[in-house]
Amino acid sequence: MGGIERFEDLIAWQKARELTKRIYFASGEGAFSKDWGLKDQVRRASVSVMSNVAEGFDRAGRAEFRQFLVIAKGSCTEVRAQLYVALDVGYISKKQFEALFALAEETGRVINGLRASIPATKGKSR
Repeated sequence: MGGIERFEDLIAWQKARELTKRIYFASGEGAFSKDWGLKDQVRRASVSVMSNVAEGFDRAGRAEFRQFLVIAKGSCTEVRAQLYVALDVGYISKKQFEALFALAEETGRVINGLRASIPATKGKSR
């Protein structure tokens, strides 16, 4: 991948890491922290984003990396859906929702851009 040797250098992974950190903080407060089901689900979805970017980066070929990025983007969408639940039941404020939702959207866009930059041909991804 054009000089990038580690998944940690990918902006997509960096954004996903920030999203995960913020999700953990938001879901660790107040009533949200006591809703084990939603808290666990949104945390798992956010961790899935960064994990799939990392795992895909180290796979054998471009096609596999692209597929892992599709999964990561889907997990971003899952986080966004779960944020609506957290907002609707009063676990997060409208301001928190907007900030987290915007970061999830941005992360998804960056992942999608990365996926689009990887040729769909067979061969090593790096």
